Amino acid sequence: MRRTRRRLLLLVVVPVLLLGGCGLKSGSPMVDDVSPGSVGQGEPLKGATLTVTSKNFSENIILGQMTGLVFKAAGAEVLDRTNLPGSISAREAIINGDADAQWDYTGTGWITFLGHADPIVDPKKQYEAVRDEDKGNGVIWLPPAPLDNTYALAISKKNNAKYRLKTLSDVAALAKKDPGAVTICVENEFASRDDGLPGMEKKYGMKIPAGNIQKMDAGIIYTQVSESTSCLLGEVYTTDGRIKAMNLDLLEDDKHFFPNYNASAVVHEATFEKYPVIAELLDPLARKLTTEVAQTLNAKVDVDGEDPHEVAKEWLVEEGFIEEE
Repeated sequence: MRRTRRRLLLLVVVPVLLLGGCGLKSGSPMVDDVSPGSVGQGEPLKGATLTVTSKNFSENIILGQMTGLVFKAAGAEVLDRTNLPGSISAREAIINGDADAQWDYTGTGWITFLGHADPIVDPKKQYEAVRDEDKGNGVIWLPPAPLDNTYALAISKKNNAKYRLKTLSDVAALAKKDPGAVTICVENEFASRDDGLPGMEKKYGMKIPAGNIQKMDAGIIYTQVSESTSCLLGEVYTTDGRIKAMNLDLLEDDKHFFPNYNASAVVHEATFEKYPVIAELLDPLARKLTTEVAQTLNAKVDVDGEDPHEVAKEWLVEEGFIEEE
């Protein structure tokens, strides 16, 4: 999986996180010449030195860059420590106070970090549960974005012209009617996790023959589903820019099996106590960040090869949140 969001059995040790202080001592200062737009008026972070971090996949890097640019426009000196390997590294940086802010996902918080087996179906209630419980770890979760980066199955529009699948219940019906027709490409982890393929099959009462399941890296799945005949369906992530670029249809999880993974800005508690205005600065961004917006921004990086920092800045300027001088 390109994000390692759910691959937390491999604990990545990052010695640089142990350097202490109110910000990592490695990383790069953000030197962009930006000023307030609709956010950051009066430069309420003037005099602050803040470190932003992120996980090491495109979407999370973009969100981290947005946060740093908004802080910069609001007057702060910003250290860019985005693109850390894995979820654990960024999470520990926030807990320890080695970084001040990042974006995480409510499903990750609830299931992976807090150890709950079952997701909460209502996204608002899941956020509130994560927010309330994780405060005990010194982590502040700000109100989430509509952006929901969860698992899904996809099919090419070309193949779906034949099958007309809209939901995972439709897949279950097809698997029962014509088992040979349902071939699926997934990552190794998704093939074995209870919140992946086995759990999905159980929830929807379907059984896909082992010979119809191919395991491969995440990036290859999109190409295989789009171009080959060996994978009718593929495991994808709902905000991935390749969904639109490769003309794929997402199938609705009509029984709400997969957890909600709404993106939420996460802040070290002591930082938030000192600078509560951070919530006011980031809330307008969160309200604008939908799944569709994320798909578009992610495609600029993953399909068009653009730099995540420039993609983040361009969007912030276009939306009027900041101005580039």
